[in-house]
Amino acid sequence: MFVNCRNKVDKYDSPIKGKIFISVDESFKPVITEQVKVYEASHPGTYIEASYKSEADCFRDLQKDSTRMIIVSRGLTEEENQFYKQKLSFKVQWDILAYDAIVVIVNKQSKDSLFTIDKLRGYLSGKDTSKLVAVDGRNATSTVRMLKDSLLMGAEFGKNVMAAPDSKDLISYVSSNENAIGFIGFSWVGDEDDPVQQQYKDSIRFGLIECKNCEAGTFAKPSQATITAGQYPLVRPLFFILKENTLGLGSGFVNFLSLERGQLIFRRSYLVPAKMNFTVRKSMMESNTNLINKTTE
Repeated sequence: MFVNCRNKVDKYDSPIKGKIFISVDESFKPVITEQVKVYEASHPGTYIEASYKSEADCFRDLQKDSTRMIIVSRGLTEEENQFYKQKLSFKVQWDILAYDAIVVIVNKQSKDSLFTIDKLRGYLSGKDTSKLVAVDGRNATSTVRMLKDSLLMGAEFGKNVMAAPDSKDLISYVSSNENAIGFIGFSWVGDEDDPVQQQYKDSIRFGLIECKNCEAGTFAKPSQATITAGQYPLVRPLFFILKENTLGLGSGFVNFLSLERGQLIFRRSYLVPAKMNFTVRKSMMESNTNLINKTTE
């Protein structure tokens, strides 16, 4: 009876038909919302219900039968791999899809927008309380985890650090406080073609951080170029973790994210694709047009 029930579910659930539940770290919401929208439009028989929450909550959801996939900023440890293999009787799939960055944003009127790593560490630890500091979530988001692991070496935030309910509230907080700085996912503020994100720049701007692999005294702005070149210091991967051992809707969505269309959406959102290398080349049409123009002249 159990086998028959499972076969009925598998028959209904395919890359082009069915419904699944996924959990996504809230700091990746803008780009994953776009990915889901395009996938569902391409396959009208599919429905991917994405729930956006802290990274810690995503991993808790992964243990539930109802959650097929999570999208977070780290893969599984060996201990976690073994746990899910024993629980599910098959190996969980996971891999990197793209690279994101943690952006330091400041109020538009702020006079201070250049930050060394030591300076940021001082703000986060509470040793320097000259700034109001905000992070993107009250729970353990990937931003919070990375800042604690990479900058504070596991230590706790200082009392001057406040947790905004979500990324939108963080932007609003920095916008209304001239002395505030905030740490937020790049996909929330980095899309130069998104009119909503461009409106944010009326009240906030990017802080520049001490550059890696550069000459001393050089500061880097978060961008596809500085992320790719390893110059921007606060870079993190974007992982999928999938519980599926058949060709279901989860596998179909992962394939979409990993291949050209999904990777182009990451690129179009100003993240760095991890699966495909896109380069800009002059087209033959442009070359012929230039030749015609020169001949006409």
